[in-house]
Amino acid sequence: MIKDKIILGIDPGTTIMGYGVIQIIDNKINMLAMGSIELNKIEDHFMRLSKIFERTQYLINEYKPDEFAIEAPFMGKNAQSMLKLGRAQGISMAAALDKDIPVTEYAPRKIKQSITGKGTASKEQVAGMLVNILKLKALPKHLDATDGLAVAVCHYFQMGKPQSQKSYSGWGAFVKQNPKRTKS
Repeated sequence: MIKDKIILGIDPGTTIMGYGVIQIIDNKINMLAMGSIELNKIEDHFMRLSKIFERTQYLINEYKPDEFAIEAPFMGKNAQSMLKLGRAQGISMAAALDKDIPVTEYAPRKIKQSITGKGTASKEQVAGMLVNILKLKALPKHLDATDGLAVAVCHYFQMGKPQSQKSYSGWGAFVKQNPKRTKS
């Protein structure tokens, strides 16, 4: 049996960032929040990163998650897009690590597989399964919100299973597990 906890899931993005917050009570999932943060009106990339950090901190302060799960960037053809997405992911992770919240990242295929049983599922299929799993009454304006919720639900489904995902309990653990990614 999994101990009661709150999980914050993030679908990082530089134009829209999705998030979902779930609470586990007696091994049952309750959705606390789901939404998206629209960043496309902010022209400066660094100001977008600042907003991502600020909003992630707000979510952490508001819901007090025990664990933080995030979608890992996928390999795309556009290097600039990958770099920007990686920065968005990193800044969200930094907000969680700053509060000593354990971070786990999941590949997009793993999240889709966990929710729908199919690693190539569409955003609409993921959203449809979440409607059934969590008894949602309506879908949000942006499916990035259900993507963020899917990350949190995936994390719950993976709890207690052997992890092949990267997981960090704080800055020290991150540095120890990633010596080539830090400068001395």
